[in-house]
Parts: sequence; structure tokens; C-alpha cells
Amino acid sequence: MNLLNKRPENMERITTKALADAFIAEQVREIRAQVGEGKVLLALSGGVDSSVVAALLIKAIGKQLTCVHVNHGLMRKGESEQVIEVFGKELDANLVYVDASDRFLDLLAGVSEPEKKRKIIGGEFIKVFDEEASKLEGISFLAQGTIYPDILESDGVKAHHNVGGLPEDMEFELVEPVRLLYKDEVRVVGEALGLPHAMVYRQPFPGPGLGVRCLGAITRDRLHALREADAILREEFDKNGLAGKVWQYFIAVPDFKSVGVKNGKRYEGWPAIIRAVNTTDAMSATIKEIPYALLHHITNRITTEVEGINRVLLDLTPKPVGTIEWE
Repeated sequence: MNLLNKRPENMERITTKALADAFIAEQVREIRAQVGEGKVLLALSGGVDSSVVAALLIKAIGKQLTCVHVNHGLMRKGESEQVIEVFGKELDANLVYVDASDRFLDLLAGVSEPEKKRKIIGGEFIKVFDEEASKLEGISFLAQGTIYPDILESDGVKAHHNVGGLPEDMEFELVEPVRLLYKDEVRVVGEALGLPHAMVYRQPFPGPGLGVRCLGAITRDRLHALREADAILREEFDKNGLAGKVWQYFIAVPDFKSVGVKNGKRYEGWPAIIRAVNTTDAMSATIKEIPYALLHHITNRITTEVEGINRVLLDLTPKPVGTIEWE
């Protein structure tokens, strides 16, 4: 492991606002010393790590930072809008928003193999980001939301949702202000920076987004149904105090239909599968028990409010045997 990326043994865990404020002040000094008058580029996904890095950099160097948010059409409901609201409006960031939804969904049409979907989404993201980066002048630094577990796992820069595959002719010096922090510390720093609680405590979300939860070949109507059902699940977990007690919860919608009844008539619809798990390291996971009254309420809302879904199922499989994501 690179000694520059080794967490000092005497480094205190950031657990309070006072410790977070001290860390922020230190990083602001270090960022200014590293960057000087230079310009910095950041791929802003809206996830915890990239959002905290963006807020830190805005505090340190303001408009010298350009954030690029690529909406690949596979975000959860309201997520791109939140990025625009928080960073574009409230923090007055230099934000480039790219709605590439049609571009991604057209490429994914008819593709059912999970790994192929992942490669298409990851590869196209790099192309879009590369196109946006090439429009900017004078960029000499690339900021990334690398955190300490990423370094421990890979002994290097993570590539799956940060920009790890940019062309070799685009030479940047890396800026990684949270590289020695664990995820819980990043959240404490995010709160101290004034980011919204919902953004700081956003649950883990795979790089391909809803692309690996819209099972099989993605269609726009099924993707829309998935997004709406997932939003209902998240809303009900928030309202009923489960959001902070469950590590990850989401809906998956498979590519098959079953017969249902609506308005006294038979009709075909997709099932929505609820997955709610707890874990400490994502290597294993246990099932979170959800009160049946709440499950009935969620089922009623999804089958009533979401066009195309006529059943709600609950996945009771721990990891192992089942992985956390379906694909």
C-alpha cells in the first residue's frame, strides 16, 4: 500500500461535529495548497462520497471546481433534481448537468445479460464525462470520492463509479480529500458541511443504478414503474422510522408478468420485489423484519398507484445464499 494512503495509527475517528470541523479546516488548507489557482474537475454522482468531496472543494476553492453530473436515466426518483437544487442553487457550484437518459436507454435496449448492462453503463458514462471534460479549458486536477475502504480493497483508485477509465492523454493530478476516512466519518463531515441529511445518509446505490434492479432487458415503461414503486417504499420507510434502521432497501422488478384483477377485469402486470437487508461489511447480510401492517400498506400503495405493477413480493433470502442485488 502507498504510504501516502495509509491511515495514521493515531488518527482519531471523526465522530463529532467538533472533530469534523477540525478535519474540514485542515482539508481546506491542504486543498488550497495543492490546487493553488488551478481548476478541478469532479464527477458528481449525488452519492455520499462525491457530494461531501464537492462540498469540501466548494468551501476551499469555490468556482475553481467544475462538477459534472451525468443523469444516465437510471437514477432513483428525485435524485438528479436534488443534485441540481443543492449544488447548482444552494451552494452556487459551477455545475454541468448532462441529461443523457435517452443515450443510455437506447444503448441498453434489448440487452438482458447483467454484466453486459454494467459494461455498457460504465463505458458510456466515461464517454459522456470525457466529452464534457474536453469542452473545459485549463483543468489540471481531478477530484474523486475515494474513501479508505476503497484503498484497502484495491490499493489504488476505485473505478466502478468514480472516473477510473479516462483516456490516458487526459492527465490530471488527483485530489482525494476523504481518502483516509471510513463511510461513517464521511457522513459526519457531510453533516458538518451542511449537506441535507437525506443526501448524507443516502443508502448505497450501485454504479449502474436502477439498471441492475430493472431485471433483464430494460424497457422504459418497466423502468418507470420500478422508479415509482421504489419511491413509495423509501417514503414509507422514512415515515415509519425504518430508514435509519435498515442498511439497504429497494425494489427490483423482473421481466415477466402475471395475471391480476383491476376494476373487475383481468390484466397482466409485473411483480415488485421488496429487498431490505442489514449488514456491516456487505460481505454478508441479514433480513430486516418489516411489520406486516406496513407491508400490507406498502403493497396497497404500490398496486394502486403504480401503473403496470399488480403484485408485491418480499425477498427473505440472506447473504449468503443470495447477493444483496439481484443482478
